[in-house]
Amino acid sequence: MKIFILITLILAFKLGISARPNIIFILTDDQRYDEIAAVGNFPWLVTPNLDKMVNECIHFENAFVTTSLCGPSRASFLTGVYANKHGVVANEYIDYDKNLPTFATLLQESGYYTAYFGKWHQAMHNRPRPGFDRWMAFWGQGKYFDDTLMTEKGENFVVPKGKYLTDQLNELAVEFIDEASKKENPFLLYLSHKALHEPFTPPNRHKELYSDIQVPTQDNLKDDMDSKPSYIRDIATKNRQRGGGIAPIHWKIPDKMRTVTAVDEGVGMIFEKLETLNLLENTIVIFAGDNGYFVSEHGGLHDKRKAYEPSIRIPLIMWNPFEKQPQKINSIALNIDIAPYICEIAGVITPNHMDGLSLKPLLSGESLKRNGFLYEYYKETDYRPAGGFSGTPTTIAYRTSDWKYVTYPENEYISELYNLSEDPDELYNLVEHPKYLSMLEYMKKALNTHLKEKEYKFPEKL
Repeated sequence: MKIFILITLILAFKLGISARPNIIFILTDDQRYDEIAAVGNFPWLVTPNLDKMVNECIHFENAFVTTSLCGPSRASFLTGVYANKHGVVANEYIDYDKNLPTFATLLQESGYYTAYFGKWHQAMHNRPRPGFDRWMAFWGQGKYFDDTLMTEKGENFVVPKGKYLTDQLNELAVEFIDEASKKENPFLLYLSHKALHEPFTPPNRHKELYSDIQVPTQDNLKDDMDSKPSYIRDIATKNRQRGGGIAPIHWKIPDKMRTVTAVDEGVGMIFEKLETLNLLENTIVIFAGDNGYFVSEHGGLHDKRKAYEPSIRIPLIMWNPFEKQPQKINSIALNIDIAPYICEIAGVITPNHMDGLSLKPLLSGESLKRNGFLYEYYKETDYRPAGGFSGTPTTIAYRTSDWKYVTYPENEYISELYNLSEDPDELYNLVEHPKYLSMLEYMKKALNTHLKEKEYKFPEKL
């Protein structure tokens, strides 16, 4: 490890500390890929700053997480590896394997001034973690109002009474940029929001947003429930009966969508501060969500966790003055690709253990050497003391650009096979269709090959 750090420092010295870009990574919670007005599905959302990023910066239109659950996904962002490797397979239980250095640790060791503000959501405490000079984190899920953050000194910072948590985090981010701009070293800012997570509490100033809008159900009556696993079919039967034929959206969804506007305001504050300090041309800003979220798809699904597109697909947009902008990128990008990409742009050697691939080739119109990716979710009642959501079974899936194969290794549920190029909404499970037997065998083999290449090991249960 010491030799690795020494080589990194030599490379950083040759590149020049001041020549390396500042990096800001903003992560939201439970934000769907389309919960930005400019994406088009919900055009009435109030997200002007994110809209500007979508339209004028770099938009990865097909970005995904490899586990659609907060803790595992956040550990994958940090380490660049799948959940079965970093060990975080449930929320609020353990931190990632410390033998896997995060991009924050690597950048800090190479001379970056680093900060983390917001939600951590791995081990059940908010004490400082490795890799950050500045630390302000809340415990667990956090609270939209009246929360407390722990500092890098182990002291408690009480958010002023009545102050909205998203606003506090946005202010901390801007203050850090101001502070870091006075240093010779480049900086890394990791801003990790609670929003848009339950209980979906917007600030008072946004409570009336969309009051004149009926958020449409995303349930599709063409969805062939007879071909889907029984646990999905049972949910649909119940919800469609309740909705009188079509599943209604969860009644809290409008409030969820209201919480994104305060996040958006913070994005605007950050860009304004960068512009004021003349840092825009030497700062890369990456905005992403930690997983997707259902708005009544497939018979009224709520939450995430499952391998369907609304659950695993995320927003991923980037301001990068060193690359062509604006730019729309259709190739698959993953949460595990963020760590190796940040390492590359910071002039840091990318560790061999990372499963992800740097996004940099995509920015030049090239492709990544990846045929597909693994999706994994582990039933939480088996992997942390307090249990978790029991309704979603352990799921292992493999997705390529055009196909998805979903399996349930601990249950007898029917597997799923979708032709995404012809059926992007995953309405028709083709796993038992005789016409697609050869494709089914191909996807089975592709999944097994991927697992073997990644030296996959099924996590040990408690």
